[in-house]
Amino acid sequence: MTISRREPSDAQRRAAAELITVPPVADELGQRFAAAGHQLHLVGGSVRDALLGRPGALLSAGVDLADAREQDLDFATSAHPEQTLELLTGWAEATWTTGIAFGTIGAQRRGLRIEITTYRAEAYDRVSRNPIVRYGTSLDDDLARRDFTVNAMAFSVPGHEFVDPYGGLVDLAGRTLRTPGAPADSFGDDPLRMLRAARFVAQLRFDVDPAVRQAIVEMAADLGRITAERIRDELTKLLIGADPVAGLRLLVDTGLAEVFLPELPALRMQIDEHAQHKDVYEHTLTVVNNAVRLEGPDGPDFILRMAALMHDIGKPATKAIGADGGVSFHHHEVVGARMTRQRMKALKFPKDTIAQVSRLVALHLRFYGYGRGEWTDSAVRRYVTDAADLLPRLHKLVRSDCTTRNRRKAAGLARDYQALEDRIDRIQAEEDLARVRPDLDGNAIMKLLDIPPGPAVGAAWKHLKELRLERGPLPPDEAEAELFRWAREQGIIE
Repeated sequence: MTISRREPSDAQRRAAAELITVPPVADELGQRFAAAGHQLHLVGGSVRDALLGRPGALLSAGVDLADAREQDLDFATSAHPEQTLELLTGWAEATWTTGIAFGTIGAQRRGLRIEITTYRAEAYDRVSRNPIVRYGTSLDDDLARRDFTVNAMAFSVPGHEFVDPYGGLVDLAGRTLRTPGAPADSFGDDPLRMLRAARFVAQLRFDVDPAVRQAIVEMAADLGRITAERIRDELTKLLIGADPVAGLRLLVDTGLAEVFLPELPALRMQIDEHAQHKDVYEHTLTVVNNAVRLEGPDGPDFILRMAALMHDIGKPATKAIGADGGVSFHHHEVVGARMTRQRMKALKFPKDTIAQVSRLVALHLRFYGYGRGEWTDSAVRRYVTDAADLLPRLHKLVRSDCTTRNRRKAAGLARDYQALEDRIDRIQAEEDLARVRPDLDGNAIMKLLDIPPGPAVGAAWKHLKELRLERGPLPPDEAEAELFRWAREQGIIE
């Protein structure tokens, strides 16, 4: 692999060093390693983010290190793992060795999580999904094998020397993603780096160097060698980035999405000659952007953003052209919810996350038609009950889905949805919709019908809940009369 060295000037090194504030814990650790004859360097994202001045960056000047708990510090060292473990004994509050096969020892000290990895010069066999770990002999060996130049900078402790052999500082200033060596060699060693490039585009709003982009296009299929779990984690970080749409565009434009999320590029359906439907792909990206804007101070919200990304993936499978040339996508929300479950399951997302995203996809179209005045209070109750704790997200998703350029139509939809939210608030205040239950509980059902616990009690409870949704709260005598009527019809009582 050809390595291009672009080291900074002495003035640049000094300026970079002034931007980095080293926690006392890091210098303490550096002194322990130096006393034992080993080198120790801060590396990776903490150095990059400090130089970028990102809010909350652990090494940034002025950051209150007392508030830096649960953040990580990554180190590279000349010490081998067993030597690192020995140096941590008696100093760290806790240590773990889950990554020792890859040369990494974890530790915790004063609330800071620390990972220390032996210099590596590893290579992949380009068939399996795991690296063949080979320890390097120098910091340069280690930095040369990192994904991008902006992550191939280091800061020594306790010496506080800034090291940047491959021009990461210049690329930071230019907001450019470049690899330390040839992109094809870097991505051949670890194809996940291609997906990581899209993640950094979304997180940091960087551009991708043309040579890097071309290598991704040519090698996108190699991402198939990577485990679903690693891909899932990168996709999650991309979606909760500052500009997820930029990262998603890179995935589609380079062919990466075809490997693990083919439903997204499939949205680029050909527009018919009469332009009877909008560009679903561009519409989807707009919906994602809208969802980001509606998140509020608690964002980023992965569940909402993922639902926005997947909400229309059922359209290609349900597209139909009528006799009059009109285009329809009947039940695309039902098909899309099923496709969402399948894709997220393949990517190994947790079951509860899959359930929440797919339920939002299934419900996102329910609102349309409300403006025609067809909804009863019963329909509103069912809308709220079906959404349950996802209702605030559903509100945001439905509002995000309005991307029409027709200002009058957009204003009408906004008014209609505001009217629905107001109506929900009114009924909620009257009936406590968040906890809709039958007017009679299981114990009352068994006592009134004189039956033991069993399926009949559950069926009666379900019937009374449906009645509650349909008619609202009932007085006790009406609820009891309805229970007896239903029980006689079912043959439960004479």
